[in-house]
Amino acid sequence: MTDPVAIVQAQLDAYNAHDVAALLAIYADDVQHFAHPDTLLAQGSAQIAERFTARFAASRPQARLLNRIACGKLVIDHEIVTSFGEAGSSEQELVATYEVVDGRIARAWFCFTG
Repeated sequence: MTDPVAIVQAQLDAYNAHDVAALLAIYADDVQHFAHPDTLLAQGSAQIAERFTARFAASRPQARLLNRIACGKLVIDHEIVTSFGEAGSSEQELVATYEVVDGRIARAWFCFTG
């Protein structure tokens, strides 16, 4: 799979399935996650796996795509993520920008509301 849109969609599907192994196959081994614009959240497969595993265990999140824009190797998703915890559910709006290089997500930036 080399189409950036298809790769990002596969990432969204794996996220909603809480499938860490599938996510790691989509991300580059040296992937970087940032809080927009440049605060590093995690780098590399091990940190990404830890981040997703903790997130899925804590809140069983589900992301709903509102809009997607693609331009070359960049794909920008506008989403609502619903999390389910002991206190009930909550929603978080975000914009995620993914950079796809050689068929895998190399970098991602997340901009959260609030």
